[in-house]
Amino acid sequence: MSHDHIQPVPVDFVGAGEKSGQGCHGGAETLRQAAEAAGKSDVLDRYSEDYPVGPHDQPQSMCPAFGSLRVGLRMQRTATILSGSACCVYGLTFTSHFYGARRTVGYVPFDSETLVTGKLFEDIREAVFKLADPDRYDTIVVTNLCVPTASGVPLDLLPDQVNGVRIVGIDVPGFGIPTHAEAKDVLAGAMLAYARREVQQGPVSAPATRRDDKPTVTLLGELFPADPIGIGHLLEPLGLAAGPVVPTREWRELYTALDGAVVAAIHPFYQASVREFERAGRPVVGSAPVGCEGTEAWLTAIGEQCGISAKAVGAAKDRFLPIIKQTLASSPIKGRLTISGYEGSELLVARLAIESGADVKYVGTACPATPHSKDDAEWLASRGVKVQFRASLEQDLHALDEYQPDLAIGTTPLVQEAKSRAIPALYFTNLISARPLMGVAGAGSIAQVMNAAMANGKRFDTMKNFFDGVGEGDTSGIWQDTPVPRPEFKEQFARTLARQAAQRKSTATS
Repeated sequence: MSHDHIQPVPVDFVGAGEKSGQGCHGGAETLRQAAEAAGKSDVLDRYSEDYPVGPHDQPQSMCPAFGSLRVGLRMQRTATILSGSACCVYGLTFTSHFYGARRTVGYVPFDSETLVTGKLFEDIREAVFKLADPDRYDTIVVTNLCVPTASGVPLDLLPDQVNGVRIVGIDVPGFGIPTHAEAKDVLAGAMLAYARREVQQGPVSAPATRRDDKPTVTLLGELFPADPIGIGHLLEPLGLAAGPVVPTREWRELYTALDGAVVAAIHPFYQASVREFERAGRPVVGSAPVGCEGTEAWLTAIGEQCGISAKAVGAAKDRFLPIIKQTLASSPIKGRLTISGYEGSELLVARLAIESGADVKYVGTACPATPHSKDDAEWLASRGVKVQFRASLEQDLHALDEYQPDLAIGTTPLVQEAKSRAIPALYFTNLISARPLMGVAGAGSIAQVMNAAMANGKRFDTMKNFFDGVGEGDTSGIWQDTPVPRPEFKEQFARTLARQAAQRKSTATS
């Protein structure tokens, strides 16, 4: 099959940085312009709509493609192929295995010739046909990274199926998707779109976990494993059951997800997935059952969407809210907090902390504001919390300066900075996000770790006082003898640099 109509990209662009300022090191704007010239405008426009940027178009997060890669690697009977620069593929596969993927990642390499001539697409197509074994796989996910996307490699020309194995091609460029959390939605949305088309064409296979006795609530967003169980307990008095969690762990769960009575957008930034659910005629509810007020509002919203009687909803509230209230009161969080991260659940954690008694001053999330995050943002703002969507590290650090918290929760660099100032700090992803947050189980889950961290404040002060001035500035590092400051050398170098700058300026104007 020939694809000679594929428009090649300029030779001076390709090659992953063969020329200064070109390739994948050419910057986001250069890559975006190349992608638009290569026919990817529709994809980038859709991403701009689904994942709107804020004051900062690229919050500090790992490579976005890690998110979609992680979703694919977690699915049973799913193969993954990456097309991108070797350095990017190495970093992504290393990170995926660091997080326990335990699965092979396919890689289709390229060079300037295969990229310009369109041979890269043929190589990808050949790899798909070789890998498409229906005894091993239900699906093959092919992902374009930055350079193939910018070069217009047309994954939409791949066949929908090969030997009965579904082929899903996506573009996940760092210059089009702001965070890795949103890249999860790119793949989840693409799979939902494919599954929805299958459902429209006729009967599909039901997963082994399907329940026929109760309507289900589809849960949107990567959740701690105990949370769906807790949500299921909340739904039981309403005659409902917790449905699949999207992103799913097997392909056939997508059918059940699309068949849910309502979709709970626990993580509200999954805009591509929301679009597919709405196209399937499914209503979407935001926020989550966190704390007393959050659980009460969420049960009301779910009941209204599913036509559950006010009496049944009231009975569910009477059953669970007193337990949640008592649990929150028995595990109070006493202290001033700032909370930030890039998982998308930062606002929910802040709500839970406030209902536990914490004084939360600032919440920063790398994710964007969406219609389904509105209720949480308004709830927090009404309690005097500054909510920053598309938060940058600089804004998180500014909150550290402004509010002087007893505990800072955030990303690795924020935690690093906080601890250097003797402020107790916790890494959001590993220590907060990896805990149940919903319903009764979530009520007291974060109090213990937060209170324990704040209790270390005095130890931080003791260490800071003891080590004050050691290993800072000119004395940092390992030395046999104490370094002797030589300010005259600095002055000499400063004069030399000033002369060089003056010479360059003179040359430029002559």
